[in-house]
Amino acid sequence: MKRKICVIGGGASALSFASFIDTGQYEVTIFEQNKTLGRKFLVAGKGGFNLTHAEDISNFKQRYTPSLFLKNALTFFDNSSLVTWLKALNIPTYVGSSNRIYPQVGIKPIQVLKAIEKHILSKGVIIQTEKKLSSWDGKNELFFNIHEKIVADIIVFAVGGGSWKITGSDGKWTSLLHKNQIKTKPFYPSNCAFEIKWHKDFITKHEGTPLKNLAIQCDNKSQKGELVITKFGIEGNAVYALSPLIRKQLNKYQKAEIFIDWKPNISIENICQKLSKSKQKNISASLKTDIKLPKAAIDILKFQLTKEDFLDKKTLAKHIKKCPLKISQTAAIDEAISTVGGIEIDDLDNHFQLKTHPNTYCIGEMVDWDAPTGGYLLQACFSMGAYLAHHLNAG
Repeated sequence: MKRKICVIGGGASALSFASFIDTGQYEVTIFEQNKTLGRKFLVAGKGGFNLTHAEDISNFKQRYTPSLFLKNALTFFDNSSLVTWLKALNIPTYVGSSNRIYPQVGIKPIQVLKAIEKHILSKGVIIQTEKKLSSWDGKNELFFNIHEKIVADIIVFAVGGGSWKITGSDGKWTSLLHKNQIKTKPFYPSNCAFEIKWHKDFITKHEGTPLKNLAIQCDNKSQKGELVITKFGIEGNAVYALSPLIRKQLNKYQKAEIFIDWKPNISIENICQKLSKSKQKNISASLKTDIKLPKAAIDILKFQLTKEDFLDKKTLAKHIKKCPLKISQTAAIDEAISTVGGIEIDDLDNHFQLKTHPNTYCIGEMVDWDAPTGGYLLQACFSMGAYLAHHLNAG
């Protein structure tokens, strides 16, 4: 007789698990509280459906915090494995200019989701929607919609993190686990906007302005990329990648400091030379014409420096290479792209099984790991699902 696996949640990690689990050995049912699977999967695709990243896997693994937790899963099912799998599902991909991997032009997120769903249904996986988990006895009994009892041999929790509650990813599942003596860490926003108290006139002129080809430093880590100025502060891939360090400073000091290098490919000596040799009528014109700084960057430098320091070429050059910005807080958790917190990694074994609850596994964003945008978040979820399926298939 087949052993029964209940998968709670219908996001990326659950879909991957269901795609690779051996339905010859197991009877598998996905229980999703929404009317359809993959709600957050679809929302993530609205800004350009970035599935993974083409970076070399050895560097790829270092993008995660903590870096060792997902090492085995990412080794087993890496970015090239994901591309190969999607191709087998008739979802060809391409590598964009930023080395991010997307579905071929014209393929929408819903088509990717439907291709995966079609595959798992063809394997005999059962999908039950509008099934909200009401209670769990800490062993093998689950209750959905209050009165519907299901007994499972193996439970796979894949219930998501704490952001984008409109998709059902609200973190409320933690109360069910607490009732069974399973500890969780509070959720915090990651890959989110950070508050900078801009001057009102600055926002009037520059809200929505993209700032490209820069680098941001926080503590001992630097990240190249771009930012967008918002009324709240800043957002964008350059600052998202530094979320763990910024969050650490905020938690410790209730404030954080980052430094912008407006010209990461030009030395401070070169900048000084350009400013000294400039034939422009004033410093602002020289910054625009000779250094190629955008107006928003020039205004930030003016805001940071006294008039005397702004006119001093050496002092100005130093700030072009290392311009400090004070961060006062993160955006609200529901506005974050992802969250950290949830199940503590030390409470899971090497195959994501709860050490205190045999045959109960936790995968996806519900576990306390972090990663920047750029395909790393989805890749980790897909990898965790595939790796757990491989473990159970062999067991």
